[in-house]
Order: sequence, then C-alpha cells, then structure tokens
Amino acid sequence: MTGLNSRRSPGLRKRPAPIPRRSKPISIRSTGWSSPIPTTRKPINTRGVAYAKIGRFDQAIGDFSQAVKLDPRHASAYTNRALAERQTGANDAALADFTHAIDSNPNHGPAYLGRANLLRAQGQSDAALRDLDQAIRLNPENAQSFHARGLIYQKQGQNERAVTDFDNAIDRDPFAAAPYQARAQSQLELNHYDKAIEDFNAALNVDNRSASSWAGLGLAYEKKGERQKGRKITSAPCRSIPTTRSARAGASRVRG
Repeated sequence: MTGLNSRRSPGLRKRPAPIPRRSKPISIRSTGWSSPIPTTRKPINTRGVAYAKIGRFDQAIGDFSQAVKLDPRHASAYTNRALAERQTGANDAALADFTHAIDSNPNHGPAYLGRANLLRAQGQSDAALRDLDQAIRLNPENAQSFHARGLIYQKQGQNERAVTDFDNAIDRDPFAAAPYQARAQSQLELNHYDKAIEDFNAALNVDNRSASSWAGLGLAYEKKGERQKGRKITSAPCRSIPTTRSARAGASRVRG
C-alpha cells in the first residue's frame, strides 16, 4: 500500500496541456509586416530604427510614435523620432521631441547631443554648447560630442579650444575622417601648417575622395610657402590614398 501511495503507476501519464493557437499573421500587403503587430515598445522602437536605416523615415516616425504611446516616458523613442523628423525637415517637431526625451530622462545623453546639433544648425551656439557640455558629462567617451563642440569653438574663433576637443574626438574614434579635417582647419588658422598637413593627410587616409580635404591640403602647402606643390595637389584628381610618411604619421597621431 505504501508503494501505491508514494509512486505513480507507470501506466498513468499526465495529460499534456493543449497547445494555444497562434494569432493570425497580418497581411504583408496591408502593413508591410508579416507577423502580428508588436504590442510592446521595444520591438516597435527596434523596427523604427530599421526603417530609418533604409531611409523610410515616415514609417520610422510612425513606429516611434506608437512606442511613445505605449510608454510616454520612453526617452529613446522620442530621440529616435526627433532624428527621423530632422531627416524630413520637421525641425520644430524634432526640437520638441529632443526636449521631451530630456524631460522624460535627464540622463539620456543622445537627446542632448541631438538637440545640440539641431541648435548649432540653427545658429544657437550658446544653447548648443550647454547641451554638449551635458552630453559630455553624461558620456565622456562619445567622440561625436567632442567633435560637435569643437566645431562651435572653431566657428567662434576659439581654435585652441577647438583643437583640444578634436584631440578628444580622435582619441575616442581614430578612424573617423571628420575630426582630422576639422582639426586641420583649426591648425591652419593657428598658422601650424605642418600639423595641418599631417591632419589633412590623416583625413585622406580615411576618405581619399574628400574634395575639401584635398583642397585644404593644397592650401596648407601654399601657406607654408610651397606654392607649386600646393597648386599641384589642388588641381590633381583624387586617385589613391596618400602613402607618405606624414600621412601614416597623421593617421596614428592622436594629440595635436
């Protein structure tokens, strides 16, 4: 009797639970999506990012809007929608969304960077600097924030401060051409022609099709006094990546 109470008979098995029916897929033709519409903000936001990456900004904005409805304090969705809105020229809506993101999460660094870039494009340098200072405080390893702040200092004629920020941008991302080119421009303004040549060469090692880098390199040689070489560079077609010693040094140099 104790055996019957302590062990289940091997012939008796528990009946398995019925398998739930899957929801019916929505037509691809009607929605562009072959599976059921997501009902949580994360997959919707992810799909919006995917749309934005292929240039389908209106659909991206629709997904980010849906994510915000599901979670009105979703800072990333506001920021992503703002970035997509900028691509469509809706700058007022983008500015409002960047601000909503910051209000939702004051520690959301990408919103400060995004708003700063928009404010800088609108000529509001002081407000942009405040946002970039905060973005750098929140994420001191973001190269884009240093680069953007350096561009503002450069425009204001504060080229030494600009060079310091470009140094920091290059230190964090040595494979981006833009900070090298920007630092070279500031070095030109400071009459540091050899450093400018080195930086333009470094930028061309990353992107040898940049007409502005080739023009800057030629100008730097002309200002240095090597006018014939400078004119030859500016008039030559961009065919190959420079392999000179200064180019290799420029690509590896971090500090100005």
